[in-house]
Amino acid sequence: MNKVLSNRKVIALFVIPALILFTGLVVVPVLWSFYYSLYKGTPGLNWKFTGLTNYRKLFIDAKFHAALMVTIEYILMTMLGMVILGLLLSLIYRFWLDRFKNIVKTITFFPVVLPTVAVGQLFKKIYEIQPYYGLLNSLLAALGRQDLIQPWIGQQSTALKCLSIMDIWVSLGFYAVIFYGGLLDISEDVIEAAKIDGCNSWQLFTRVLLPLLRPVTITCLVFAFAGTVKMFESAMALTGGGPASATTSLSMYMYNVAFEYRNYGYGSAVAIVIFLICIIGTQIIKRFDVKEND
Repeated sequence: MNKVLSNRKVIALFVIPALILFTGLVVVPVLWSFYYSLYKGTPGLNWKFTGLTNYRKLFIDAKFHAALMVTIEYILMTMLGMVILGLLLSLIYRFWLDRFKNIVKTITFFPVVLPTVAVGQLFKKIYEIQPYYGLLNSLLAALGRQDLIQPWIGQQSTALKCLSIMDIWVSLGFYAVIFYGGLLDISEDVIEAAKIDGCNSWQLFTRVLLPLLRPVTITCLVFAFAGTVKMFESAMALTGGGPASATTSLSMYMYNVAFEYRNYGYGSAVAIVIFLICIIGTQIIKRFDVKEND
C-alpha cells in the first residue's frame, strides 16, 4: 500500500479527475460570478462595466441588510437545533433504545429523503389557520389555548421560526445517524471505566463522550452551516420568502435580483458575499477542532 501511495503517477491518476471536477463545478463558477459582479445589467443588453460599484451598493442596500439578518438568525437557530437535537437523538439510539432501534432510526431518517416541496406542503397544513385549523392550531384549540392560535407562517414574528423548525425536523435524522456512528466508535471499555470511576450520566456525557465526539461535532457543524447559509428551497416551498421579507434569505434575494429584476451583476455580487460567508464561517468552526498535541 505504501508503495502505491508513493507512486506519483498513481496519486495523479486519483487526484486529477477530482481536481478537474472541482475546478469546473466550483472554481470556474465562482470566478465567473466575480467577473459578472463587476458589471451592471444583463449580458448582451445594457451590459456595462462598473468596477466595484455593486459591492459599494451592498453597504447601503436596506433589502440586502434585511436578507443578511434573516440569514444570520436562521443559521443560528437551525444549525444549533440540527446539531444539538441530532446529538440528543443519537444518545437515545445508543443508550436507551433496546427494542425497535432500527425501526425508530428509519422513521427519524425518513424526512431526509422527502422532496422539499412535499415537506413544505405538509407544514403548510400543520401551520394552517384558514379556512380550517391546521394540526398545530387544532391541538391548541383542543387544549383550550385559544389565545395561542395564530397564523404561524402568515406573520413576521413567527414565520422564520416556523421555517427553522421545519428544516430541523427534516435534517434531524441525518445528524443523528452521523453522531450515532461516532458513538459506536467509542469503545465500551472507555464507558465502563468512566462508570467505575464514579461518573454519573451528566459527567459521562460532558467529560467523556463530548470530547471524543469533537471531530464528529465539527463535521456536523460544518455541514449544517454550509446548508443553512444557502437556505432557499425550503423557504420557497413554505413561505415564498414572506410575509413581506421575513423569510427572504441572501440566496432568495440573489435569485430575485438576478432572475426577476435581470440585474445579473448585482446578483453576482450577492452570490460572492454568500460564498465568502461560507468560507469564513467554515474556517471559524474548524478553529474549534484543536488537536490534542497543540
